[in-house]
Amino acid sequence: MQLQPSDFLNLAKELPILDVRTPAEFAQGHIPGAHNLPLFTNGERAVVGTIYKKVGKEEAVLEGLKIVGPKMASFVVEAKSLAYQKQVLVHCWRGGMRSGSMAWLLNTAGLTAHTLVGGYKAYRAYIRGTFLRPQKIYILGGMTGSNKTYVLKEMHKLGAQFIDIEEIAQHRGSSYGQIGMKAQPTNEQFENDVAAQWLQQSQDEVLWLEDESKAIGAVRIVDELFQRMRTAPLFILHKSKELRIRHLLDEYANLDKELLRQALLRIEKRIGGNNLNPALEALEHDDFKTVADISLFYYDKTYQYGIQSRADVPKVNIETELYNPAALAQLVLEMAQKSNF
Repeated sequence: MQLQPSDFLNLAKELPILDVRTPAEFAQGHIPGAHNLPLFTNGERAVVGTIYKKVGKEEAVLEGLKIVGPKMASFVVEAKSLAYQKQVLVHCWRGGMRSGSMAWLLNTAGLTAHTLVGGYKAYRAYIRGTFLRPQKIYILGGMTGSNKTYVLKEMHKLGAQFIDIEEIAQHRGSSYGQIGMKAQPTNEQFENDVAAQWLQQSQDEVLWLEDESKAIGAVRIVDELFQRMRTAPLFILHKSKELRIRHLLDEYANLDKELLRQALLRIEKRIGGNNLNPALEALEHDDFKTVADISLFYYDKTYQYGIQSRADVPKVNIETELYNPAALAQLVLEMAQKSNF
């Protein structure tokens, strides 16, 4: 059976997805949870593609059959080990010969293989479109060190919907944001992973997101979502600089000093040479408080500029010196309940 992306993803809640593209294509981006069962290796696909371009389709198909023939039994064995109630979902790049061939093989071997109309390319177009669906969004903002992520996690524990975009990106957003995190996904995979969580949210409830720049390290928030984030009601935590420095020390003071030094060097032009050397000297002497203070000089100006650029966005200012994120989560939810957005 051929399925449109929405039906394909709905069935994927129970059935395994077999992505028959090459390992390189899969690594670049794939449907979250999919299993890579490549019809061709990276090199084999290059060979078939070259024959297709230089000789013709028939010769390319014949070469493909020569390559795939010896692998057919292993494909069936692996698919059967993954199948649920003898059913699987199969897709390639455009929903063409690769997925069609694998589906034929698996159907012949006693499984029911459902294919994705338009393939992975159609899936990518579909998920971008879902970011335009009706969904009430609230943004939690605040200057660097306001502990926004942890507050949102506590709000989630209390029942609020929340997508941790920084966790998906494996980056906290600043020059220091990659320290202590795993390798970032490709931009394509980042979009896929965000979309997977987006589709799980109830449209009847508010979705909370952290105030982010479009770029989070090496990845970027998809335009369709970012534009909505920039116009959504903004709840801003206002904390003293001293308290924010305390948060930053908790977060970064125990990390590798060389990585912190490199992070400072990356923002040299932004904080200025006159500030860089004192910051590096403070770091050398484990004076993390001074390092955080100097860094905030730049980040505070940047955040204030970002807030000013959204003058027309509805805002709720939350003045607080609460340190405990659980207490802050309760406060933010109470303020949200009182708002008329």
